[in-house]
Amino acid sequence: MLDTVQFDAFEELIVVETGTAAGVPFIAVAPDSGPRDDAPVVVGWHLMDAPRSEAAFAAALPLAGLDAWRIYLGLPKMGARLPAGGMDELMALGYEDAVMLMHGPVNDEAAGEFDAALGALRERFGIGGPLGLFGGSAGAGVALEVTTRRDDVTALVGVSPLIQLRPVVATLGKLFGVDYRWGPESDAVADRMDYVARVGKLGTTPTLLVVGAEDEPTAFLEPARDLVAGADGPADLVVIDGMGHALAEEPGLEPAPQTPHAAEVDAHAVAWFRQHLGA
Repeated sequence: MLDTVQFDAFEELIVVETGTAAGVPFIAVAPDSGPRDDAPVVVGWHLMDAPRSEAAFAAALPLAGLDAWRIYLGLPKMGARLPAGGMDELMALGYEDAVMLMHGPVNDEAAGEFDAALGALRERFGIGGPLGLFGGSAGAGVALEVTTRRDDVTALVGVSPLIQLRPVVATLGKLFGVDYRWGPESDAVADRMDYVARVGKLGTTPTLLVVGAEDEPTAFLEPARDLVAGADGPADLVVIDGMGHALAEEPGLEPAPQTPHAAEVDAHAVAWFRQHLGA
């Protein structure tokens, strides 16, 4: 389906195609110079916080001025796949078991469905150029997980990234008054989602991490520093003064005006992709 959508971060109307690829909801934005088969493609996943849908994420981080295909995928259980009970149902799952019912399956399912979705998108739009990945928070965790499973990721950008699950669960537990009880199965999920310990699986993929100075340090800033320090390839950490965890105002389900902090993040991401993708 072709839609004409106005995002405030763009100076003019752009044509965006929305639909599903191998069952995965997407929003696709063509390169600024127009569709061509050798254009790079950057694929991203939204946050569980605002912006918490593919449409809202595209508005928050449009990668303005990047001459590449920009594809925004919806996470399982969120965005276009939000369950019938909406955010209340998601919160209930988080209270019941944040690891086994939320973070673990969302990360694993999103990474597992990526290959088929990318193949369908490449065929649909005639995309033959190199691949970059990006994401915010849980979506950044998906980008990291996909990178551990592929050898063709040319550049990676993670914003407010979920790099280690254990400190994130601890932080959320304090916020919501939940004392999470770890067991063998949840420990295995946390081990898989420890990208500091698994940093070698990222290979030499150039990796940029962007974290807000006001974000929770033990859950986000410290793991980002540790990942950058252990990376085998080019890696950098940018800390945005005054920024917290979210990239948009609540409720974060629909496209909204880009915040100043999101615009700053967008500029860093575009510069990284231009450097490493040639976009």
